[in-house]
Amino acid sequence: MADAVHTLKQIAFTHRQKLLATFTLVALENVLFLLYPLVGSFAVNAVLAGKMGHALVYACMVFVIWAVGSARRAVDTRAFVRIYADLAVKAIMNEKQKGTTSSASAHANLARQFVAFFEEHLPIFITASFNIVGSVLMLLMIEFWSGVIALLILLIFLAILPRYMQKNDRLYFKLNNRLENEVNIIERSKNNELNKHYDLLSKIRIAISNREATSFLLIGVVLAILFGATLAILASKTVQAGHIYAVLTYLWGFAMSLDDMPRLVEKFSELKDIGKRVDV
Repeated sequence: MADAVHTLKQIAFTHRQKLLATFTLVALENVLFLLYPLVGSFAVNAVLAGKMGHALVYACMVFVIWAVGSARRAVDTRAFVRIYADLAVKAIMNEKQKGTTSSASAHANLARQFVAFFEEHLPIFITASFNIVGSVLMLLMIEFWSGVIALLILLIFLAILPRYMQKNDRLYFKLNNRLENEVNIIERSKNNELNKHYDLLSKIRIAISNREATSFLLIGVVLAILFGATLAILASKTVQAGHIYAVLTYLWGFAMSLDDMPRLVEKFSELKDIGKRVDV
């Protein structure tokens, strides 16, 4: 784990200006996404009250969210292609200095995962964290018992996270062992060895996929309980349409972001193992 964290810190420090510009836009985008259900609830109530001008504020916010998202996508592509070019060269040169040129290409491809973490997975993690924590806090404020149930779900998943990560770490250790030696196996071109290699790769990837599928099913069960309990609470009292809209939107924000977490945990397990293999 220390190797991966060190590498990520090194990349973040070396390319801090590029990353700061990108993640400032990521943070702004997520603040806007967290606020839009409240704006939407006011818009729904304004429509029902015939106040068209107030309702159009929601349309303006939608435009601002997409404008910020567009700017982020334009900025991050320029930043990350340059970061990967720098990282790949360092990984290949370090392997050649060790005299292991046959694995240099494989290590350059593995090094790409660190850039993918900043480009794809860290923004998803930031968004998911904003949505999960923000949705729980907003639900506690506008629909307390629904927020309490969401908080309990979050605490339960945090409690089982360490054991889940340990199993992932073992699977990605096996997977990256195979990928690291793939160039040598291909160069030997022995049919039996190639069949065995790709058969083992398939089995490991299926095991990873099965864990991901099981996680999603478990998340689906607890989310069904959360939605059912919340709708029962709302049905038991008189509430405005805008309030229902805001509550359900925060529930969906919580649900969709919780759904992203197994994939993010797997990615971090992969990076921890790659960090022990690739010197950049």
